[in-house]
Amino acid sequence: MKILANVARWLFILTLPALLLTATIRIEFSSLRLYENGFEKYNVSQTTGLSQTELEKAAKGLINYYSNSDEEYISLTVVKDGETFELFNQKEVDHLKDVKALVQLNSRLLLGTAIYIGIYAGMCLFWRRRKYWRNLAWGTFIGSAITLGMIVALGIGAMVGSFDRLFLQFHFLAFTNELWMLDPTKDYLIMLFPEGFWFDAAMLFGQIITGVAVTLLVVSLVYLRRTRQQALIK
Repeated sequence: MKILANVARWLFILTLPALLLTATIRIEFSSLRLYENGFEKYNVSQTTGLSQTELEKAAKGLINYYSNSDEEYISLTVVKDGETFELFNQKEVDHLKDVKALVQLNSRLLLGTAIYIGIYAGMCLFWRRRKYWRNLAWGTFIGSAITLGMIVALGIGAMVGSFDRLFLQFHFLAFTNELWMLDPTKDYLIMLFPEGFWFDAAMLFGQIITGVAVTLLVVSLVYLRRTRQQALIK
């Protein structure tokens, strides 16, 4: 029984970083504001010739495709200079199919980690014993510390190896084809989301996770210290 409890606790510790990572990715891919801020910052309307209304339509279409649509391939029409046309060519459509597969995989991981953490935390709290509550706090503390360590390592890697290189390496690892190699002069997908957009998204990613992890770490540490002092007094 003790071995099983230790396995469950360490699984919780390792699952917590995965939950924070996948939840943040889901938030960013579903954030219309993130898309619109990127369009404005990088003058995408000027680059593409699309109005703000059409850009918003494109952003909403992508968000729906990633999260809610059962369609295998995206079909997104916009209006430019009074003419309606398909925004993405076949190569872009095929690449977006690959991206959607990754987003859906992330959603499944998010669901799985959320279910396990919910069950583990619920069981610890259900027993209403300080021992289990402290186990939950310790697990949260260590899991948050691991998360912060991962973010620091990624940040150092981005500074030492450059974000460009990491971004390129990610594509080699994540995709089994070269559909992601698009032309910024004619392919709308890369005009909508230049590399600067992804750098900003990565920075926001780090900020969100760091903020949540630090909060969890501090709360769990405060609880552990208080309960330790109470135990010593008794």
